[in-house]
Amino acid sequence: MKKISITKLSIAGLFAAILLIQSCKVGQKYVQPELNVPESYRGDTLTYFGDTTSISKTTWKQFFHDPTLKTLIDSALAHNFDMKTALLNIEIANKELRRNKLDYLPQVDMVIAGANRQWRSKDFGSAPSSKWYEHKGSKAPESMFSYLSQYGTEVGFNWEIDIWGKISNAKDQLLADYLNTQEAKNAVQTQVVASVAKGYFNLLMLDAKIEVAKRNVLLNDSTLQMIKLQYEAGEITSLAIQQTESQRLIAASLVPELERQIVIQENALRVLSGMMPDEIQRGTSFEHLFAENKDISLGAPLEIVRNRPDIRSAEFDLIAANAHANIQQAMRYPALTLGGSLGVNAMLPKNWFNIPGALLGGITGELTAPIFKSKTLKTKWEIAKIEREKTELAFQQTVVEAVSEVSDAVITVEKLREQLDFARLRVENSAKAVRNANLLFKSGYATYLEVITAQGNALDSDLALVELRQSHLESYVDLYRSLGGGWR
Repeated sequence: MKKISITKLSIAGLFAAILLIQSCKVGQKYVQPELNVPESYRGDTLTYFGDTTSISKTTWKQFFHDPTLKTLIDSALAHNFDMKTALLNIEIANKELRRNKLDYLPQVDMVIAGANRQWRSKDFGSAPSSKWYEHKGSKAPESMFSYLSQYGTEVGFNWEIDIWGKISNAKDQLLADYLNTQEAKNAVQTQVVASVAKGYFNLLMLDAKIEVAKRNVLLNDSTLQMIKLQYEAGEITSLAIQQTESQRLIAASLVPELERQIVIQENALRVLSGMMPDEIQRGTSFEHLFAENKDISLGAPLEIVRNRPDIRSAEFDLIAANAHANIQQAMRYPALTLGGSLGVNAMLPKNWFNIPGALLGGITGELTAPIFKSKTLKTKWEIAKIEREKTELAFQQTVVEAVSEVSDAVITVEKLREQLDFARLRVENSAKAVRNANLLFKSGYATYLEVITAQGNALDSDLALVELRQSHLESYVDLYRSLGGGWR
């Protein structure tokens, strides 16, 4: 490092130079890169919603209608461990940001009490001070004579002037990190809201499946009794009873399996809420789980850049990377540092605080510049620029994936609705087939196999309808989350 000492006569000129070069902030100012988002989403044919307010701007309390579900979400947001961790990360980042403001001020240190006593011998190449003779009045020793004695107390400061914007760029970086923790919390919240909603929908659908299974068991019981009567009359063989019983056991075995899944899902929801396993209360119906509002829409793709926490987080990463590159560039330029000290210093303890005899003071100024660092500073700057480019690519990739995710969600909502229409028709047709098969069997125009087949198809169609209904509900949650909804 090359150092230039600043004398007292140049202090005034030094401060004038400080004022002149304060505007010399180096580096690239952050500008949002071109994202090239489309004007509308592919598959934006969602007729359920209107053309005004975007779904993403709807709060989760407005989006969901079921009061039991809203209570579950509210509890999860208050007690979820990931949410609590995210809030602590925000607090940490806030403290770092507030501390950065002090970097503009001098660093001050104080030596409360310092003592320095040194002894030397003749091979040191020196001799005792003449003061020794005055006090001792005899020949000075050749070994272990007192060479230096100091006792002092002082306050010193060191102040690096932010010429090239290192401190201000560090502030930009810390601010981006702080805002990033806010977005991380928002991302956790959207995930918690979506996970609780999906878990709740799954519970409702599992309840519905159990009802289907139990209803089918009762239907099989009725059929089995009818077949037993015909067996006793000698009209059919025992094979009919066995196959009918097998069909009944298929439906009956679903009940304990579904009960197992219910307990596991309830436990998972309790974990999301930061609580121990227990039952989960739910509403009486899975209908009207969403607040039907014809005055909301998907909005424009550009809106998700402002709404989705993961996109905003990726942009804050880019802002921080840009500031870091600026800092590394500034490290290659000269640094201006002011320093000074004020205190007392004496050779003897008794004169330690002898005022003004023991007073000391000084002020220094250094303009230091790196000359040869084995390309370390340049390499760090070049790497920081490359890292910035990587972060920009990650930002653009996040936007592209988000737009694609919304498009996927829109198509899924539409196609599942079409499947639901077919599934309802299938259930109606299966129910008619069961009724007709029973009537024909009683009249002798159908075999027991046709009855069993009709009942099996009815069970499958009922379960398929329940699963499709659940998938359709979850698709709305995915659409809401992909548009950036859930953190408000």
